[in-house]
Amino acid sequence: MKPAKSKTPRKPILKKGTQSSLKDPVGVYCRVRPLSFPNQECCIEVISDTTVQLHTPEGYRVNRNGDYKETQYSFKQVFGTLTTQKELFDVVANPLVDDLIHGKNGLLFTYGVTGSGKTHTMTGSPGEGGLLPRCLDMIFNSIGAFQAKRYVFKSNDRNSMDIQCEVDALLERQKREAMPTQKTPSKRQIDPEFADMINVQEFCKAEEIDEDSVYGVFVSYIEIYNNYIYDLLEEVPFDPVKPKWNSCNTPVRNTDFIPPQSKMLREDKNHNMYVAGCTEVEVKSTEEAFEVFWRGQKKRRIANTQLNRESSRSHSVFIIKLAQAPLDADGDNVLQEKEQITLSQLSLVDLAGSERTNRTKAEGNRLREAGNINQSLMTLRTCMEVLRENQMYGTNKMVPYRDSKLTHLFKNYFDGEGKVRMIVCVNPKAEDYEESLQVMRFAEVTQEVEVARPVDKAICGLTPGRRYRNQAFREELTRRLELRGGPVGDEQSVTEILLQSFPPLTSCEILDVNDEQTLPRLIEVLEKRHHVRQMMTEELNKQVIAFRTMLQDFDNAVLNKENYIQGKLNEKEKVISGQKAEIERLEKKTKTLEYKIEVLEKTTTIYEEDKRNLQQELENQSQKLQRQFSDKRRLEARLQGMVTETSMKWEKECERRVAAKQLEMQNKLWVKDEKLKQLKAIVTEPKNDKPERPSRERDREKISQRSQRSVSPSPIPGDVFKTRGGGQSVQFTDIETLKQESPPGRKRRSSTCAQTQEVAVPTESEWTDVETRCSVAVEMRAGSQLGPGYQHHAQPKRRKP
Repeated sequence: MKPAKSKTPRKPILKKGTQSSLKDPVGVYCRVRPLSFPNQECCIEVISDTTVQLHTPEGYRVNRNGDYKETQYSFKQVFGTLTTQKELFDVVANPLVDDLIHGKNGLLFTYGVTGSGKTHTMTGSPGEGGLLPRCLDMIFNSIGAFQAKRYVFKSNDRNSMDIQCEVDALLERQKREAMPTQKTPSKRQIDPEFADMINVQEFCKAEEIDEDSVYGVFVSYIEIYNNYIYDLLEEVPFDPVKPKWNSCNTPVRNTDFIPPQSKMLREDKNHNMYVAGCTEVEVKSTEEAFEVFWRGQKKRRIANTQLNRESSRSHSVFIIKLAQAPLDADGDNVLQEKEQITLSQLSLVDLAGSERTNRTKAEGNRLREAGNINQSLMTLRTCMEVLRENQMYGTNKMVPYRDSKLTHLFKNYFDGEGKVRMIVCVNPKAEDYEESLQVMRFAEVTQEVEVARPVDKAICGLTPGRRYRNQAFREELTRRLELRGGPVGDEQSVTEILLQSFPPLTSCEILDVNDEQTLPRLIEVLEKRHHVRQMMTEELNKQVIAFRTMLQDFDNAVLNKENYIQGKLNEKEKVISGQKAEIERLEKKTKTLEYKIEVLEKTTTIYEEDKRNLQQELENQSQKLQRQFSDKRRLEARLQGMVTETSMKWEKECERRVAAKQLEMQNKLWVKDEKLKQLKAIVTEPKNDKPERPSRERDREKISQRSQRSVSPSPIPGDVFKTRGGGQSVQFTDIETLKQESPPGRKRRSSTCAQTQEVAVPTESEWTDVETRCSVAVEMRAGSQLGPGYQHHAQPKRRKP
């Protein structure tokens, strides 16, 4: 068996000009929901904090060897059935909100089959808020004290923000409040329908907030239904379908309907995709933001299917935009420069679940919705696979973002920059095994996709700490004025307090011409007031000089501190730059080592596969050699038996032939001796008269009588052997010699007596032939009716071995 050849993996080629150290892989997390019933069969098991294992349920196809298939998948972190929403938020969503406040984009979406807990993870349930309300709560806990007045930031249709001063914002608020149809934000009671969802007990806040900036939060809510984008926050009545009307102002009787007006995707100047004409609502609190979300959630399309009572039939996208602008040099007002506005965005996506129509029994609109959902999810998977191939092997294949509105909307996250996090929600019941297996494979591909790491925003050139320094100056001025002239409030000004400290004026009314006291008293009072004024002026000048000196000292001290801090900052910046360079070097080294480790792991996998193949081949060859050795041993034993048997047969055959040959030679020798004896007898016999030549008739009569004579020899000892043909062979051990003597006289007798008593004298050849025939073995063939000795041969045939 030839070993299976495994292809050497193609070496990843990094593109020129790309900085692999500035890219991070997509963070993929797994959350396992609890079973609906305790006795349900489970097919997913949490092995560790980063690994889950899928078991093949009963009744499913098994491996070739008959064992059930068990597959393990690794994630960045795995959350079991006992994980709370707070634990999930701290690990997954908290870093994204922190990046949002620091001016970086983020994308968080939930993925899984229908009924796996995606909407519960994103929105939550009464008493246990999901990721969305917790993100809103963390945002307003962090920037609550630094929010700008309403309408200071104003969104436009170009996916950017305009900024206006507080006076224009005040006029805008008054204008909106004067509109009768405009809903003005007011502090009203929270809707009890979602009050428990946003009642987050744990206080969460971002660190290192820029206190010299003001912030504005805008939210929008859209859904992607049948590959169309709809705004869920539009104030117009939202009808899913509208019947067509003909020229007679009557509805058409057929079943054709006009779909609602969808929104279009546009690309801004920074190559970011956005929904044109989408409603963006400025919110100032968690309650207000979640109320806007809940208003759009009621318009979202859901339906009852065989697998989920409230199945989402569309992909929902809740977008949180955070606008940030620095304060001016005095720390009082917003800097009126549009270029200084930092706009960051966090998208929370609740994907509709993939489903099989043979399980949901969908028909009509539900079937069409399921087809569009599966098609958009398939496009998302295709985009991930192409991105992974382009990044790993250096190819430049076109990513099919435009095949679906879902992938087209988030194109800038994968081609641009920003953190991407995915929560894979799975249902461990056995009925969802096939769907869960596909979800795990998609998550495995997504983890290998890298996105550009978001860069830090540029720091403006204004002095940090402006807000608190201006606030401290105002508090100090108010305290000094309070120590000098009493409490300072809005009821009395400084001028009024100074006038009250002067001596009161006397009555200036002169009733008598001869009155000489009124004018002198008035002059005296005015002189006193003038004197007091001079004293106060001198005192004020002294205080002004002292305060100016104090301010100069304070400015000098602040300047010295700023210089000292600037020096320290420069030193720290140098240290930070060195540390950043070292970190970049280490990250590059880490990436290189990771790449080498990956190549070595793949090479090790190939070698292990080759080793397993070679070991399998070695075992097969060993088994084959063992079988051949066993066959050889059996063949040797068989051949040895055959050789032994053949040797015994040939030994017996040789002994038989030697005995026969010896007997034959003895017979020939005896025949020769007899001939010699007969010859000797003839020679020594006295000569008689020449016999009379018999007539021919007498010879014929002798021949006929000889042929009719039956010879009954006496028994002769011999050995009987079995032959290969199934017969028997007889070998005589003794020889019987037949002799005939001539009658004493030639007198004829009767015919009967002649047949029994008269014996013709045989010739020498006939006598010799009889002797020869009696000296050889007689073989009885199979099927012969004659007994042994009645069928004879002149010479025994030699058999083939």
